[in-house]
Amino acid sequence: MKIYTKSGDKGDTGLFGGERVPKDLERIEAYGTIDELNAFIALAVLEIKDIELRILLEKIQNYLFVLGADLSTPDNSKNSKFNIPRINAEHIEIIEKDIDYFDSRNDELKNFIIPGGDKGSVKLHVCRTICRRAERRAVKLSKKENIGENILIFLNRLGDLFFVIARYQNKISGIEDTKWITPS
Repeated sequence: MKIYTKSGDKGDTGLFGGERVPKDLERIEAYGTIDELNAFIALAVLEIKDIELRILLEKIQNYLFVLGADLSTPDNSKNSKFNIPRINAEHIEIIEKDIDYFDSRNDELKNFIIPGGDKGSVKLHVCRTICRRAERRAVKLSKKENIGENILIFLNRLGDLFFVIARYQNKISGIEDTKWITPS
């Protein structure tokens, strides 16, 4: 399979099912940001030694491929003949369990915290912010097209999970959270 097709040279791309759309369409922005998040997770993994976190991040990367497939294939009658994986309630439940598991291992959160700590934690905080941007893009898309309710819920929970595991990464590295202090 050739890597370049030249079909996108004029600023459009193909959705699954064959429809051609502009590359700056909200749908493309949404799943492009998911792709960016997935790549940044790979960068974060380079800094993380904990096997549980590495396994979790690999699972998240696989879920993001499901999410990308979901977003790149409008859920309509034309595409119903394809067996496209979609983000569902089970994905959300699993992420919620992961949040609960890792948060139970963190110290109680009593203050707002500033992103920081070791390189792994900082990169997980960047993942959180990219995830929140993907969520905003998906919200914008959902105002124009039906994307189902699971995508927005999944992205919201995933952002929470990145926050929790960034704190956990600092904890297992022996680094305290950096508390937000209001400037005087």
